[in-house]
Amino acid sequence: MKKKTSKKKCLIVPLNTKKRSEKAFYVRLKAASSQMKLSLTEHPHNGDELLYPTKIGSFSKGLPHNSLGEVDLQAYNQYIKALITGKKDDFESIPLGGHVKLANPQASYAFDLVGTDCHNLGIAVPPSFKSAWQAGEMAELYWQALTRDVPFLEYGTHALTMEAASELSSFSDFRGPKAGGKVTTGTLFRGDTPGDLTGPYISQFLWKDIPYGATTINQRYRTTVAGSDRMTSYDQWLNIQNGSTPGAPLFDPTPRYIRNGRDLGEYVHQDFSFQSPLSACLVLLRYSREALDISTPYLKSETQDGFITFGAPHILDLVTKVGRTALEAAWFQKFLVHRRLRPEEFGGRIHNHMMGAASYPLNSELLYSQVISKVFSQFGSYLLPMAYPEGCPIHPAYPAGHAAIVGAGATVLKAFFKESFKIPNPVAASSDGTSLLPYSGKPLTIGGELNKLAANISLGRNTAGVHWRSDGIEGMKLGEAVAISILRDYSMTYNEKFSGFSFTKFDGTMITIK
Repeated sequence: MKKKTSKKKCLIVPLNTKKRSEKAFYVRLKAASSQMKLSLTEHPHNGDELLYPTKIGSFSKGLPHNSLGEVDLQAYNQYIKALITGKKDDFESIPLGGHVKLANPQASYAFDLVGTDCHNLGIAVPPSFKSAWQAGEMAELYWQALTRDVPFLEYGTHALTMEAASELSSFSDFRGPKAGGKVTTGTLFRGDTPGDLTGPYISQFLWKDIPYGATTINQRYRTTVAGSDRMTSYDQWLNIQNGSTPGAPLFDPTPRYIRNGRDLGEYVHQDFSFQSPLSACLVLLRYSREALDISTPYLKSETQDGFITFGAPHILDLVTKVGRTALEAAWFQKFLVHRRLRPEEFGGRIHNHMMGAASYPLNSELLYSQVISKVFSQFGSYLLPMAYPEGCPIHPAYPAGHAAIVGAGATVLKAFFKESFKIPNPVAASSDGTSLLPYSGKPLTIGGELNKLAANISLGRNTAGVHWRSDGIEGMKLGEAVAISILRDYSMTYNEKFSGFSFTKFDGTMITIK
């Protein structure tokens, strides 16, 4: 007879397989239960869609339009019907004006398995069509278009940027950052988070070399040639609204460091979704352990280092993971709540009003502004000069997807890295963008430069003409909320004992996530 051989047990764990399975279920149940207990979020809107029967205040690009650029109401109603039902056949029945398709509206209904459900995250109500707030935002966009080729280094002395700061100060409800109650060339086109007004306009994370495995990526990028502004003729504008295919961009043969608004606009034209947060993460991981947040549990360990948890793979995973979830939250707001029109569409309303082809309830502060007169004088129309041949993407404006992604990514990085850590050897791009110059002003910190990165990416889309200031600011906050909810859910999964993720939010308040 054969002797029975005993099976040796190699598993050495605090919990046996059954208890581990039960705890895994409990961790997931606890995370889901905590989300279920949250109060339900209401989603108010600015009322423009209901107020204007012809939908002049709502996004409709890609659908058929009349000669004024006003949407065909049958097509718009089918679009709304599809959004209400969520059914494939209703989406496939939406009439399009040309060859360009709507950008993934069904993503608005997606669920995720971590963090707060995207339908339970709220944002502020955007400006209304006829408000002084919207007038101020549109004036800023016109000025950003006129100053695309002004180097950031020359903002303080250039006639156009000085004129822009002066006029924006005169708008009664302009909500960009100010110094002493006025827009200055030092606050012009910047964000309003801690660190945004310190140092160069561009974040160090868009200039510093990026370590990438066994190589290094130099951050000189392809840009477009100076003066290559698009959609300034009415026929071209109307064709693009109807979904026509645009011409090709005119590229500068010399790659450059980001040195002006045109370069920044082209960066956020060609980037992949989480490119800037990922790049910042790779730069930060090159720094010493002193750059890590003090709550990191392995900083004081004498026998262990972080790796899969609280190490590079952990941070890289989260900084990229939150990007798509932030987009889900943005898409819900874009398609199922606000459907806010894009600046280029609003520019068409201004043009037709000023030319006497239509009469729209536009704010007088904008109609009598210096900037629209300058635009007409230079381009022969009141349309918003666009940086991209195709103009904006085929999805509503509010909030900005780029802003949501970078807001989420920057939040993750502030959770893992020490915000007060000073960036070594800071730089600024030369006026021609071919070199980096040493910067010797006020110290630049990780926290401030991550906030600035978020603002650069968000407001860089405005510089191109495709978004409003409020799209970017609120998109950043939405991305931040997404990241906080994901960090909170994952905080239940670690074996390490740590005091929680602590960092400064975009509004300047501190938060600790345990």
